[in-house]
Amino acid sequence: MPMMLQVAPVNLVISSGEPAGVGPEISLAAAYTFLKEQPNAYITVLGNAALLQMPKNIASEISKRLKIQSFELAESVTSGVLNSANAQYVLNLLDSAATGCLAGRFDAMITAPLQKSIINVAGTPFTGHTEYLAEVCKVDHVVMMLCALLPVGFLGLQHPREFRVALVTTHLPLKEVPSALTQKHILETIQIVHRDLQQKFDILNPAIRVAGLNPHAGESGYLGREEIEMISPAIALAQQEGIQVTGPYPGDTMFDVGSLDHIDAYIAMYHDQGLAPFKFVTFGGGVNVTLGLRILRTSVDHGTALDIAGKGIADPSSMLEALRLAYQLAANKKVSSS
Repeated sequence: MPMMLQVAPVNLVISSGEPAGVGPEISLAAAYTFLKEQPNAYITVLGNAALLQMPKNIASEISKRLKIQSFELAESVTSGVLNSANAQYVLNLLDSAATGCLAGRFDAMITAPLQKSIINVAGTPFTGHTEYLAEVCKVDHVVMMLCALLPVGFLGLQHPREFRVALVTTHLPLKEVPSALTQKHILETIQIVHRDLQQKFDILNPAIRVAGLNPHAGESGYLGREEIEMISPAIALAQQEGIQVTGPYPGDTMFDVGSLDHIDAYIAMYHDQGLAPFKFVTFGGGVNVTLGLRILRTSVDHGTALDIAGKGIADPSSMLEALRLAYQLAANKKVSSS
């Protein structure tokens, strides 16, 4: 991630996610590590106090900047065992973090993984953090983007490179993706990615690549007409607005290593088209960012890991990267508004 700025204190809030998963342990471990490296950050971790045990012999200077805000569980938790009775508890954490950001008490929120199925079983329709936070913030269109820093030597890179992949559609069955695509939706996605790369990531003139939907980007219509009827027209309209965007590219060739030198973000049409290549090269070090919100939100790039929850072996690396990026975005915002 870019070098951190020294600015006024930044207040971050973590929603610790599914209580039976690794969320509580990685939230606390990453918070502790981050506070040691960033002296002007303050972190509030939301969750049940019994699941958030402070590290032993924590330095007093760190303890002053790390707060646990406890929430009541409906039923006791067994690590690795899901319980739909605690679904509302998870939503309460999200609501508290989001409303705190909207009210200005926090500068950014970071979310640990949750279990979508349990929330749905409990009776609340839920497709993911991205969509839920859009409703809380009363925003019609948000964009899911994954970010990671690729190190020197990886894939032959001579310099570290930022790798960012945004999605036009998110958590949809594959058969529903074509009907969910419209020229308007694709154009708005490009506009949101462009605007937030400028305003939140401080990239003056971002370069963006857009994928097609079909193999070979439709092969001039022989393998599908979405590129001709929706994707290419949306790209053309964005170009007319002065956005540096190109495409549509075939999904299997869009992510070439050489393009990392000059492309700031790639936009995929559907979830696995973008996130399969992203996670293949970044898993464990990626960060999920929601673009288009009225607040700043980052998250880990993995799930609840129920099989290792409570065993003390969960890797907090992705949560730590999510904290670092949330801090950087909040710092950028403070600098731009000062």
